[in-house]
Amino acid sequence: MAPEPNRAGNGASTSGTAKDEAAAKKKIESEDLSDEDLALKQQLELYVERVQDTDPGLQKVALESMRQEIRTSTSSMTSVPKPLKFLRPHYGTLKAYYETMVESELKKYLADILSVLALTMSAEGERESLKYRLLGSEGDIGSWGHEYVRNLAGEIAQEYAKRQSEEAPIDDLMELVKQIVAFHMKHNAEPEAVDLLMEVEDLDMLTEHVDKTNFKRTCLYLTSSARYLPGPDDMLVLDIAFSIYLKFEEFPNALQIALFMDNLLHVRTVFTSCHDVLRKKQFCYILARHGITFELDEEMVNDDEEREVLQDIINNSKLSEGYLTLARDIEVMEPKSPEDIYKAHLLDGRASAGASVDSARQNLAATFVNAFVNAGFGQDKLMTVASDSSSSGSSGNWLFKNKEHGKTSAAASLGMILLWDVDSGLAQLDKYFHSNDNHVIAGALLGVGIVNCSIKNDCDPAMALLGDFIDKEDSSTRIGAIMGLGIAYAGSQNEQLRYKLAPILSDPKASLDVIAFTAIALGLIYVGSCNEEVAQAIIFTLMDRSESELGEPLTRLLPLGLGLLYLGKQESVEATAEVSKTFNEKIRKYCDMTLLSCAYAGTGNVLKVQNLLGHCSQHLDKGEMHQGPAVLGIAMVAMAEELGVEMAIRSLEHLLQYGEQNIRRAVPLALGLLCISNPKVNVMDTLSRLSHDTDSEVAMAAVISLGLIGAGTNNARIAGMLRNLSSYYYKDTSLLFCVRIAQGLVHLGKGLLTLNPYHSDRVLLSP
Repeated sequence: MAPEPNRAGNGASTSGTAKDEAAAKKKIESEDLSDEDLALKQQLELYVERVQDTDPGLQKVALESMRQEIRTSTSSMTSVPKPLKFLRPHYGTLKAYYETMVESELKKYLADILSVLALTMSAEGERESLKYRLLGSEGDIGSWGHEYVRNLAGEIAQEYAKRQSEEAPIDDLMELVKQIVAFHMKHNAEPEAVDLLMEVEDLDMLTEHVDKTNFKRTCLYLTSSARYLPGPDDMLVLDIAFSIYLKFEEFPNALQIALFMDNLLHVRTVFTSCHDVLRKKQFCYILARHGITFELDEEMVNDDEEREVLQDIINNSKLSEGYLTLARDIEVMEPKSPEDIYKAHLLDGRASAGASVDSARQNLAATFVNAFVNAGFGQDKLMTVASDSSSSGSSGNWLFKNKEHGKTSAAASLGMILLWDVDSGLAQLDKYFHSNDNHVIAGALLGVGIVNCSIKNDCDPAMALLGDFIDKEDSSTRIGAIMGLGIAYAGSQNEQLRYKLAPILSDPKASLDVIAFTAIALGLIYVGSCNEEVAQAIIFTLMDRSESELGEPLTRLLPLGLGLLYLGKQESVEATAEVSKTFNEKIRKYCDMTLLSCAYAGTGNVLKVQNLLGHCSQHLDKGEMHQGPAVLGIAMVAMAEELGVEMAIRSLEHLLQYGEQNIRRAVPLALGLLCISNPKVNVMDTLSRLSHDTDSEVAMAAVISLGLIGAGTNNARIAGMLRNLSSYYYKDTSLLFCVRIAQGLVHLGKGLLTLNPYHSDRVLLSP
């Protein structure tokens, strides 16, 4: 029985193929159409003949019917509508006849139809669809369908470019653009409307057409496309988005755009247009996170009490309170010791055997880990322990378990633990000011700066305390005070500090390290301000350096201080970059790369990334050092958006494979910067591979970068990698030290802090 159905099946399939063949033969003989298609084809051919008739009445009827057929025909998206297909052979005839017609309503009617036919028939670049549209009647543009409107928009863009170069009038085009934009905005095609208006350089028209339903999509497209436009165009686009958001009272988004454009007048406008106190509070939190100095006045907030509350938010005065409230709510107040982070008990025996030695370096590492983990919590197990009679002041004990600069770090770590808590921070640091050890005083000064970091206080405690120490003899004390001020007043553009710090740069007695840190402090205080006085002071300092000093690693901080002044300010750096070409050749290129990478940091400018990659591809022999900052620059520029990040990761992979040694040493750090506080798995794996590199500098950089990409994320996978590395490098003190630092970074603030400069949905980059 089994073979029966099988045979039947075979029979069926053979007869099927026979049918197909027969059908194919028929099709070749005459294009075989179904009855209705055939009727339609003959009908249309009749219309074409009638249109050329002498009787205008008949012409009109024929045109009407043809128009009707075209409009009502629907077809699948992939094929051409049938009437258009059948009218194809007659396109030439109708065109020729059109030319012979006299001006009349009918001629315009025919022009409309030709315009639609041109959609499928017209040769590339002829723009016939547009030509006939402009000659035709001013009918409703949408009635011919979406595809037609799209095609027209494309042709308008080309025609506009051509007329602009010939300086021909464009009024008729703009009339058409108005219709198309209105059509697109009605039919949820906002991006297409925006694209067309960008092509014809008239974005202002948008504001008339946006409404409650589509303004969000429109603005989203505007802000996203702004990233890929060259300057000044990008600012124009953002301006339009800003005005649309204001029009529909979407104030927080308007504020983000204002900050992105770095336009404080716009920020004012947002405050004056909004009358809801709660929303104003939200703006203040955005401003505080962005870290700009901003004073509210009566026009922005008229009630005095309210203004004070809001100004407090901008000044971050309540930051510590809010942070600790959060910590209590999620029950992470319990202080952690470095051992809780190292988790040595999870490792096999050999590593923990070497750990019992109480070395100064291990203690220094513990100081850092302790400060990172308990940052901002105000209590820990090393520095803030209350001195009972039994423990006889153990905080003093920890301080003295460190040597020289270790003491500086230990004292300053107290500032980190009491981060943002100005009152109790200063009270607890006070005892170290009376020490007779300069290192301890230096640490206390730096600690004061850290406590005041990003807090603006009317009585300026940091300035009062640190100001007197700037001109001390001892260089470590001076550096403590200078860096303290730099951290406390970062971004404040404080004039008083400029008068205090700038003279140090030109002071012949000051040592190189003091000068280098002064440049950095000034760069931090005036970050992104393009301040000329500071720039000149640093430039002169660079010119005064002797040959031997230019070879010192610390000298490289001077160009960085200069670069910080132009952070993210793009073209504004050009004058300074020209001056830097006159520097001694030892530092010239280094300075050039540093300025370029700072000025375009966070802009995602593809051309600059290519430029920097070009510098990395050269093979150098003279021990030049400018390729390092070029590699870091790639990361700084590309971190602006996700796509750029992915591409930069790939480019950095190539550099690892083909680059010289000095480039390979910079790549892990660049990866760390690119994905800071954003532990991407592929980057994590690359760094994990590099952390076992034969070159110890590459390995150190990779270990630190593992800490950077996981900073404040408590990422379990990175924590595991670092634990294994700590047992792998248990004999190599330098690398072990790096592993410890990285472990501290991963658990930054018990996971409540981040090092990522991007906030507000990755729109804003806090300088």
